[in-house]
Amino acid sequence: MRSVQTIVSALVLFTCGIFHSATAENWPGWRGPRGDGTSAEQKAPLHWSASSNMVWKTEISGLGHASPIVWEDRVFTVTCVPETEERVLLCLDRAGGKILWQQTVLKSPLEKKHRLNSHASSTPATDGKLVYVAFLDVQEMAVAAYNFTGKQQWLARPGPFKSAHGFCSSPVLWNDKVIVNGDHDGESYLVALDRTTGKTLWKTPRANRTRSYCVPIIMHLSGRNQMILSGDKSVASYDPDTGRPHWYLHGPTEQYVASLVYNPKADLLFLTAGFPQHHLLGLRHDGRGDLGDVMHVPEAKLPQVAWHHTKASMVSYVPSPISAGDYFLVVSDPGFANCLDAKTGELLWQEKLGSHHASLVSANGLVYFVSDDGVTTVVKPGKQFEAVAKNELGDKVFASPAISRGQIFLRGDKAVYCIGETARTVARR
Repeated sequence: MRSVQTIVSALVLFTCGIFHSATAENWPGWRGPRGDGTSAEQKAPLHWSASSNMVWKTEISGLGHASPIVWEDRVFTVTCVPETEERVLLCLDRAGGKILWQQTVLKSPLEKKHRLNSHASSTPATDGKLVYVAFLDVQEMAVAAYNFTGKQQWLARPGPFKSAHGFCSSPVLWNDKVIVNGDHDGESYLVALDRTTGKTLWKTPRANRTRSYCVPIIMHLSGRNQMILSGDKSVASYDPDTGRPHWYLHGPTEQYVASLVYNPKADLLFLTAGFPQHHLLGLRHDGRGDLGDVMHVPEAKLPQVAWHHTKASMVSYVPSPISAGDYFLVVSDPGFANCLDAKTGELLWQEKLGSHHASLVSANGLVYFVSDDGVTTVVKPGKQFEAVAKNELGDKVFASPAISRGQIFLRGDKAVYCIGETARTVARR
């Protein structure tokens, strides 16, 4: 019979294992494990600089605005090397930042783009077995899968893509599918590819032949699986298994970049869009079919709309917002941070933080705002503005952060950064 001490020790280890598995997460794709920027981490870093709490810094050739992704002991990111016209997938060792391998996904003439975009802006995605990437090859979307040793498993070209602003369609994983948004200035579409082979499983046309860069969110809402995205002059929900539409809301504007988020307390979706008009909406998700036009029908007659703002300083075009308990937070591209009551849409406070293009992330009840100049302001959501930390990286940042196992990963113009405890402390975990 085991001693009481042995049994107690086993119970402690078991409890710790449960706690660790419940709070320590990978960051497998755009906006993390839930696609909404939230992390279950309870000990994400609060304070750092270029010389403190920097676990490692790895310089990367070329430039890319894609977020890093993290799976166990691997970090993945992408870059474009202008001199060689290569689009590259890189794998880094999480412990020390060493580049383990890099593979050229394609070599192609550099597409025309917006001055704030890059030629490697699409965040990869991984299921722990393969890593999926998307780039533009002249006027064709190219989606590829690599295993963890860097060997290409397949490369597919699911459709055309043309935009004066360049390319930025991050893949989303759902069951056996890789789903990519193909909204562009042509025959727009959403497409699902088989994860194993790259074969097209479904392809759904979009109506308005208009570019967007929105990554869908996939959630179980109103008793059904819904893949929801803005773009193509609309907000729409689809069945991610078949690509068939659930509901379609016309408007409120022409072009979109930011992803939607959902707040379970308010039971609302939040949309932000900023070109050419500015709109911030709280939306219900139980509709079916054509739900009308936000721009041309009085909102009282649109049950899908819970609340609506059009003030430019409250609206984001590029950075995706975040839901945090009773609150909804969003930062405008010029850098006005806003906190609203999620249920009513009431503006609680607004604070100027500096221009932003990275999306918001949260951990341990705090929200991280990363400005273009690499300054991260850590804010506690509430009725008044409360900044608990302000950290300068010393590098420009347009990519959204990743949070995993007590560390924050940032992609700057010059390097990838791992922020957290000292390397020796991390090694003991």
